[in-house]
Amino acid sequence: MLTILSITGPIFMLIAIGFAAVRYGLLSRTEMRPLGVFVIHVALPALFFKSMSERSLADVVGGHLMLVYVLGSLLAAGLGLAASCLLRGRSLQTGAVQALGMATSNSAFIGYPIALQLFGPSAASALAVFALVESMVMMPLTLTIAEAAGGKGGHWTQVLGDALRRLSRNPFVLAIAGGAAWSALGIPLPHPVGKMLDMLAAASAPVALFCIGGTLAGLSMRGMLGDISFIVAGKLLLHPLCMFLVLLALPAADQHVGTAAILNAAMPMFSVYPLLSQKFGQEGVSAAALVGATTLSFFTISALLWMLH
Repeated sequence: MLTILSITGPIFMLIAIGFAAVRYGLLSRTEMRPLGVFVIHVALPALFFKSMSERSLADVVGGHLMLVYVLGSLLAAGLGLAASCLLRGRSLQTGAVQALGMATSNSAFIGYPIALQLFGPSAASALAVFALVESMVMMPLTLTIAEAAGGKGGHWTQVLGDALRRLSRNPFVLAIAGGAAWSALGIPLPHPVGKMLDMLAAASAPVALFCIGGTLAGLSMRGMLGDISFIVAGKLLLHPLCMFLVLLALPAADQHVGTAAILNAAMPMFSVYPLLSQKFGQEGVSAAALVGATTLSFFTISALLWMLH
């Protein structure tokens, strides 16, 4: 147990420090935004570019981890959407937004720092897989369903086209594509450039965790307890369970592949979930679900690490 806490403890201590910094007035929540922008637009793209420049895109896209993570996430989203609409009587739009929260993980801000301690530098290539699945499959799919169900986004093909255009400007996707293109040239990165990218990549995990804590400060979970519990349970329990079921059907030759997929699925939802939900009037319940999932994930991730080891 002490070994498990040595992995999860520093992660949530950094989140707690960020939370305290905002809660007690050292920084404001609005000052967390520039930190998040730095992580999303600079530090993590540097990590993705460096990782992909050292391997081919075919190795990532064609790998077993990609297949497992796509199928597991689609299964979690499908079950979450069906349960929301058929069992809880929510609209298709609401169900799609809730499914988005259940099937997309905070791979970059929380998943990567934990995986880095478990798997070392290979965690970066796994993170590239998760980022591709979440950015290019899960977000466009669920948001297209939500917008089409609302009847305000035009034909579903137009809605999907808008989502794909936004995707073409996604810094994660651009960095992965740029790194793959550099790899295809067969030219090693110049040493100063590689060192610079390493420095930026090293800053991504601690700054991201501090930012998560500061963003959570001041969010409230009052009311909406049923929807909050539903989304949190779907994220922390259903998503990793679906990944486990897919791995039973498609077992991985490398045990680390299965561990990485299940562990990342057990992360809380990504921090921009409330922002994506705002367009559909569900930012309140989404923000509260984010608070609940991030708080409870300390216990669920620690328990999962204990079971996986």
